[in-house]
Amino acid sequence: MNGIHDMGGMHGFGPVEPEPNEPVFHSRWESRVLGLTRACGVQGIFNIDEGRHAIERMAPGDYLASSYYERWLDRNVRLLVEKGVITREELERRMADLAAGRDPAPAHTDPDLQARMVRTLTERPHFRQPGPPPRFNAGDHIVTRHDAPVGHTRLPRYARGKHGVIARSHGSYIFPDTNAHDGGHQAHPLYSVRFHAAELWGVSAESWAPVHIDLWERYLEAAPPER
Repeated sequence: MNGIHDMGGMHGFGPVEPEPNEPVFHSRWESRVLGLTRACGVQGIFNIDEGRHAIERMAPGDYLASSYYERWLDRNVRLLVEKGVITREELERRMADLAAGRDPAPAHTDPDLQARMVRTLTERPHFRQPGPPPRFNAGDHIVTRHDAPVGHTRLPRYARGKHGVIARSHGSYIFPDTNAHDGGHQAHPLYSVRFHAAELWGVSAESWAPVHIDLWERYLEAAPPER
């Protein structure tokens, strides 16, 4: 999906300004958004790729005006409503109650859900799965597909239709383009692909600076022999 989220190579947003000693959360509500996200994940309400695509579907102005966790909150609300977990009317009633200071925290406990959520924070997730044998080997020259899918993809615009070299194979992993749209895991080989900076950004790029991008095999084709 071509949207404002795919910002690689865009100008006009100013310098990156890291925050010294940045806290994990700037406000308490951010921790609640993280907890809500984990609760949705462990219950199978939506997966990581569905979540990313929901953020991609935000209105461009809202996306740019939102903080990191504001985007997460928008994503959570959007998917909970779309999947029928809550209704828009229920959400609006709850917001009205909070604004009026009524019932700020409904009494509810679920020890099993709490334990599952803790495990997601303390155990590494496993996205690698059995899949077809890799088509490419380290050192092979490839060209990325030049496509503009309407759905979710992990191939950024600035890397489409570009020539690169396979740096290494990671094995087979869940394919996000299908996983985001109820198309199943469809595990495919994943590679680290090395590009010359000038191939991506043109003659003004640092010629000495390679760029490595993890890309699934379905994004790649073998480069023509003359390359």
